[in-house]
Amino acid sequence: MINKRTALVLGATGGVGGEVALALLQRGWRVRSLHRDPQRAALSAPHLRQVQWVAGDVMRRQDVVAAADGVDVIMHGVNPPGYRNWRGLALPMLESSIAAAKASGARVVFPGTVYNFGPDAFPNLTECSPQAPLTRKGKIRVEMEHHLKAASREGVRTLIVRAGDYFGPRAGNSWFAQGLIKPSRPVRSILYPGRADVGHAWAYLPDLATTIVQLLEREEDLADFDVFHFAGHWFEAGIEMALAIQRVVGEPRPRIRRFPWALAYALSPFVTVFREMLELRYLWQSPVRLDNAKLVAFLVTEPHTQIDAAVRITLEGLGCLPASEAARRSEQAGGGVASA
Repeated sequence: MINKRTALVLGATGGVGGEVALALLQRGWRVRSLHRDPQRAALSAPHLRQVQWVAGDVMRRQDVVAAADGVDVIMHGVNPPGYRNWRGLALPMLESSIAAAKASGARVVFPGTVYNFGPDAFPNLTECSPQAPLTRKGKIRVEMEHHLKAASREGVRTLIVRAGDYFGPRAGNSWFAQGLIKPSRPVRSILYPGRADVGHAWAYLPDLATTIVQLLEREEDLADFDVFHFAGHWFEAGIEMALAIQRVVGEPRPRIRRFPWALAYALSPFVTVFREMLELRYLWQSPVRLDNAKLVAFLVTEPHTQIDAAVRITLEGLGCLPASEAARRSEQAGGGVASA
């Protein structure tokens, strides 16, 4: 397919931004990305060789506006580094994307999370579920979506695709990589954060990215402000994700152990990541499922990689298993796609 459309992907060196950039390239899009050090970004993301890297800072509105000149889509895949200063950074970053969309006429794509919801909305989340979060980060996420809703009334078309916990070959900043296993080493044990029988939703990032691109390619059918829920991998018994890791790793099978919440409480005054984990612990204590009926009605099917295959690719990408020949071929194919 020859595609003459162009996307600006903010956060292409991150998990969701990088996968969306790759999926766009594979569908023939031109892809541009903003980074303070374009040369370092290109070296850190060899699978995105065809991305046009532009020097700039997402905190400087004029840089984002300039980078977005002539683009059709702005993928807002950036977050404050190290979970620090969310209120001081997350909203200004988003306002840069909104200003750029106003100037270029591009649609903004925003990856939504379940942080927006409190227990009153559980267990089944639809696009119309009430957003009454109990956490600081959840309230900021709701505020960000309110900003996008307001901007849509001023001509900024917006697409929000909401998903559960991320995992994938390049999703280093995730519960999977920071909680369940340890990247860059063989899996000897699996730390599971929830009760074995409590349901949990996971989003395999390559599937999520494909979904976002498929939605963007139906631009004429999207509303000016549109929200879709991505179901991903739902486990009625959340422990199934740990069991999938066990199956993929094989013998000797790693032990499944309880996540050390007591240690996280003890270290939370000193370790930012533990404070963030504790704030979101409630999402492991109740089943939280995303209803994708609207998405399936729109696309007919939701992209879905079988769980063991998705876990294997993830563990290989995170350096916990040697890369298979299939994974190497996939990586080479992804990195070598030429933009149209």
